[in-house]
Amino acid sequence: MTAASQAERTVLEEEFNWLLKEEVHAVLKQLQDILKEASRRFSMPSPGLEGQLKQENFILGSSTMDQVKGVLTLQGEALTQADINIKVSKSSQVMHFAFRDDKQWKLQQIQDARNHVNQTLQLLSSRDESYTFKTGAEVNKLMDAVMLQLTRARNRLTTPASMTLPELAASGLMKMFTPPMPGDVMVNFYINLSKLCLTVYQLHVLQPNTTKNFKSAGSSVLHNPGAMFEYSNTKFEVSHVHKVECVVPWLNDTLVFFTISLQLCQQLKDKISVFSSFWNYRPF
Repeated sequence: MTAASQAERTVLEEEFNWLLKEEVHAVLKQLQDILKEASRRFSMPSPGLEGQLKQENFILGSSTMDQVKGVLTLQGEALTQADINIKVSKSSQVMHFAFRDDKQWKLQQIQDARNHVNQTLQLLSSRDESYTFKTGAEVNKLMDAVMLQLTRARNRLTTPASMTLPELAASGLMKMFTPPMPGDVMVNFYINLSKLCLTVYQLHVLQPNTTKNFKSAGSSVLHNPGAMFEYSNTKFEVSHVHKVECVVPWLNDTLVFFTISLQLCQQLKDKISVFSSFWNYRPF
């Protein structure tokens, strides 16, 4: 080995040791700060009310149609009130429904995303500033674990759960309202990116003589008119579908935080891979 290549290797060793000792911890601190902000978004306290989560009202509706209108009250991960007006297509009659006073609906997607953020923060805090990383592989392993949790958190908000129509009909959501939902109306709430969505399905019962072409619909986030299903020995077809939504600004913030955090993790992994490509004798 020439003196020049030996000197270059020494410099690389020093730079890499600095990366492990200083820069990795700087990135971990940055990630913690960003994800603490994300975690705060999930549990914003009410001003002046210790321990009380802030209640936010969102108006549902669409400028192009007035079949479904409503106001939703969100408190953290829980819908604490839903006030909905549905105009029935065949009669233009307006039906009004609201959550019963003793009921609230937990949005599992928000709950799961928050849990993944908290797990990520636990991973990051397990390596405090006094901890010394020995190898790049060790840093990569931590970054992979952090990125896995962040990707899961993001996916919970970007990918609503698919449901079959019988699952929706049997859901506890149908028992939340006063007056009770009629048998020919079903609703579903879910998060899609930074939007809180309400889908209303109007159904009609299929007569026995029209069921020869009956084909039960599979699982989907949004079912289209014409979808058929059987529930409680009765066959139904979806006649109308109405989807309305509203933007929840703090969900948008959290998605931005997830993107920035994932980029920071990847940049750190990229720096380590640049060093590891220079020499192979050291365990990475």
